[in-house]
Amino acid sequence: MAAATNSAEEMLLAFAAAVRAAGVKVTAEHSRSFVDAVAHLSIENRADVFWAGRATLCAAPEDLDVYQRTFERWFTPVHAAPTTEKGAATTVKAASLDEDDAGPDGTEQSEESLRAIASRHELLRHRDVATLDPAERALLHRLFGELTVVLPSRPSRRKQPWRNGQIDRARTFREQLRHGGEPGPLKYARTPRKLRRIVWLIDVSGSMSPYADSLLRLAHHVLQAAPRQVEVFTLGTRLTRVTAALRMPDADDALALAGRTVPDWSGGTRLGEVLRAFNDRWGQRAVARSAVVIVASDGWERGDPALLGRQVERLHHVARRVIWANPHRGKPGYEPVQQGIRAALPHVDDFIGGHSLKSFEELLAVMGHA
Repeated sequence: MAAATNSAEEMLLAFAAAVRAAGVKVTAEHSRSFVDAVAHLSIENRADVFWAGRATLCAAPEDLDVYQRTFERWFTPVHAAPTTEKGAATTVKAASLDEDDAGPDGTEQSEESLRAIASRHELLRHRDVATLDPAERALLHRLFGELTVVLPSRPSRRKQPWRNGQIDRARTFREQLRHGGEPGPLKYARTPRKLRRIVWLIDVSGSMSPYADSLLRLAHHVLQAAPRQVEVFTLGTRLTRVTAALRMPDADDALALAGRTVPDWSGGTRLGEVLRAFNDRWGQRAVARSAVVIVASDGWERGDPALLGRQVERLHHVARRVIWANPHRGKPGYEPVQQGIRAALPHVDDFIGGHSLKSFEELLAVMGHA
C-alpha cells in the first residue's frame, strides 16, 4: 500500500512539473499543496484531481487554459475522442465537486487508470518515433506543446541606463559637465542580453523520412517561441527555406504547407552540395553568423564526404555553435562509421540523438545553453 501511495504521489508531482513546463509558475510549495489536497479528496475521482490542481497550481486567470490543456493531455486516454478547447471549458464549468463518480468530462477514472495514462506518457518519451503507431504519434504531437524552450542569448553591444550595476562613466562625466564640473550622483548602466539566431537544417531525404516530420514539428515549436530569431531549412537534393510556412500557429497546417513547399521530400540527399549552397547564400554574411545551427541528419552522404566535411567546417567558423542531431545516435550499438558523419564530426560542437521525445528535450537544453 505504501508503494502505491508513493507511486501516486510521484505521478501527481510529475503532472505538476508538466504544468510548470507548459508555462504556469508552479513552485515546489504549490506542488506539495496539490498532493496534500488530493490526499484529502480522492485520487480515484478524476474531478477531485482536476479541481485540486486547479485550486493549488493556478494563480492567475491566464493559467486556467494552460492548466486545462495540460490536464487533458495527461489524463485523457489515447483512444479518447479529442475535445475542442471551447467544449472542454464548457464541460469543466458544468462539473461539480459533488459528483463523486465523475470527472470533468463525466467519466470515472480510477487511480490505476490515471497512473497508467501518466506511465504511458513517460514511456512514450523514450520511444523511437519511427516505431510509433498513428495513435501514439498523435499523442506525441500533443506532448510537443509541453516541451520547454530556453532561447540562447548573448550580451548586447550597447549598454542600457539602469538603477544599479556598473558605473556608466561617460554619462556620469557628461552630467557633471552640465553642472560646471560639480560632483553629482553616479550614473549606472547594465548590459542587456539579445536573443541569438537559431538555424535549423533538417534532412528530409528518404533515410530520414521516419523522423523528418517530428523534427520539423520541434523546429515549429521553437519558432513559435521566437518567430524573428529562428530560420528553418530542409536538406535533400536541394536547399529549401520553410521558415514562412512554419510561422503558421497550428503545427499540422504549418507542416502541410511546408510539405507543399519542399520539392524533394523523401528523395535523395547531397548534404555536401546543399550545405555549400547554404554557406554561399545564407551562411557567411547572413543568418548563420554567430547563430546556433542545428543540423538534423543521419549523415548518409551520396556525394563526396570530403566536401561535406569542408562545408561543415565553413559553417563552424561563422556559427556560435554547431549541434548535430542524429536519430541513430541514441540507439544501442550505434557507431558513427558512415563516411559522411565521420567527415563532419571534427567540426561539430555537440553530437546528440534525435529519435525520441527525451532526446528532443536534451536537444532543446543544449540549444538553450549554447
